[in-house]
Amino acid sequence: MSILVLGGAGYVGSHTVDHLCNMDYDVVVADNLATGHREAVNDKAKFYQGDIRDKEFLIKLFQNEDITDVIHFAAFSVVPESMKDPLKYFDNNTYGMISLLEVMKDFGVSHIIFSSTAATYGEPKHIPIKETDPTIPTNPYGESKLAMEKIMHWSDVAYGIKFVALRYFNVAGAKSDGTIGEDHNPETHLIPVVLQTAAGQRDTLTIFGDDYDTKDGTNVRDYVHVEDLAEAHRLAMEYLRSGNDSNIFNLGSSNGFSNKEILEAAREVTGKEIPAKMGPRRLGDPSTLIADSSKAREVLNWKPQYDDVHTVIKDAWNFKTKHMNGYTK
Repeated sequence: MSILVLGGAGYVGSHTVDHLCNMDYDVVVADNLATGHREAVNDKAKFYQGDIRDKEFLIKLFQNEDITDVIHFAAFSVVPESMKDPLKYFDNNTYGMISLLEVMKDFGVSHIIFSSTAATYGEPKHIPIKETDPTIPTNPYGESKLAMEKIMHWSDVAYGIKFVALRYFNVAGAKSDGTIGEDHNPETHLIPVVLQTAAGQRDTLTIFGDDYDTKDGTNVRDYVHVEDLAEAHRLAMEYLRSGNDSNIFNLGSSNGFSNKEILEAAREVTGKEIPAKMGPRRLGDPSTLIADSSKAREVLNWKPQYDDVHTVIKDAWNFKTKHMNGYTK
């Protein structure tokens, strides 16, 4: 019996694979390596290279492996790109989910853990955000993830495929020993961009917008450590294995940090000056996203270990200093 991790060579996926392998689960990884890195996959996991939209690839994989649970990370996730090319996101994300569920149905696999996002909420009505709050995405990325959640819901109603959607907020950090971490090209996430600037690989950090309705005018986000996310995916899988019904959970630290506060924390952690300038707002960016993750803590017994943003940045900096140019052999 194996756990299939789709997108398991990506940032959150590779940390989840590592976590599962270190707890002696049998893990199978499938990734098309469009944005993932083969080097990030734990050697204990069995690896297949292929695309979630390729049903023949999925069918052969399910024929070869005794899959009992699926953890789905195989989605594009860059907000500005989704604004410029929405059809790319609906093709890969939404159609990819349909392809996967069709194969799961045919092979009688009835558990899926889905890497969703706080972008499903759009501009929140109040802070912190609860799972019961309205879902009105402000970008195609969030819209595609919300569509994926709805497709899973109706697949549960029709076919009994149980799901957990984990709506997480801003992911950051790395494995504490620096062996795996965040490596995107191009990089758009704030903390790794800040650290690229600290490392001298960018001349200046650009903060997009200083006229938001926040404490210092810059975006406020809830940062959750990637290792805590990995643990949450395992707990969600065991939740379904215990016979529980489909569910949705927010995952976050429940603390909000502005872009300027992240910059100052990074300066403290790295000891670097990190030059910065202000730029215009990016399309589709909500001003504030902070999670109410009490439901995950109560139902899944999720206990984040890394709530301090300085620890998050320290672990990310450790990976950065050991992989200045990312995963390269």
